Amino acid sequence: MQSIARNSWISLASIGTVSVSLIIVGVFTLVFLNANQFTQGLESGLEIRAILKNEQSRTDLNRINYSIESISGVSFVEFISKNQALEEMKESLENRKEILEGLQSENPLPDAFKVKAETPEQIVPIAKEIEAIEGVEQVIYGQSFVEKLVAATRWIRYAGAGLLGILCLAAVFLISTTIKMSVFARRKEIEIMVLLGATKWFVRFPYLLEGMILGFLGSLLSGLVVGAGYLSLVNHLDQALPFVSLITDKLVVLKVLGGIVGVGLLIGAIGSTMSIRKFLKT
Repeated sequence: MQSIARNSWISLASIGTVSVSLIIVGVFTLVFLNANQFTQGLESGLEIRAILKNEQSRTDLNRINYSIESISGVSFVEFISKNQALEEMKESLENRKEILEGLQSENPLPDAFKVKAETPEQIVPIAKEIEAIEGVEQVIYGQSFVEKLVAATRWIRYAGAGLLGILCLAAVFLISTTIKMSVFARRKEIEIMVLLGATKWFVRFPYLLEGMILGFLGSLLSGLVVGAGYLSLVNHLDQALPFVSLITDKLVVLKVLGGIVGVGLLIGAIGSTMSIRKFLKT
């Protein structure tokens, strides 16, 4: 603590570097998590409609239902009768449902099965297997949209994870460089301690603690800034744009902030260890 106080400007520079670096990492992490939640919401809405041929008996319906459930990757199957399909269409039209009044006596809609897959990538192969089932006339699943969505979500996840990794590496580099400056400013102290017979760990351990303290203070500051800013943004958007759904689970936010503090401690320890090793070797 005396060393931090004596080298206050370098200590403040280290804390500031840690804070700015981890604020960027924390903000991007929350953006990535929200983007991932958005894509998961789109993926959960994907479904397959297996349109049935007319006049299917109860036995045939049970057989088709069992055949669909037996397909690998199917997570949900529901039979939608023509009357139920008509009611769903009325609900979707809301104030314009009167245009369907003429269909009450003669309902032209077919019976169908609604099917959901465990993952979006399984939709296309599942749809092809359903097409081969006897009694199924047509399978609708929006092929072009599904393929584009799967490709887009995969790209978002890979690009997000890659960019997050790059930001973390950049943060490690910036922080370790700043701590190296701190160690370099006290290279004479280290040299004297070594000449007097101090062991490597005797020299290294105070700097290790100092790096962890600086990393902790910087990460704590960045965690408070990111947490307060994100919660303020969530409250503001909830009132201004209620249709925009952001992650509101405080446990998730706390995990991100805890991760920021943990990364700050780790980076401080690694940066100090790497910096002091160089001077000990010299």
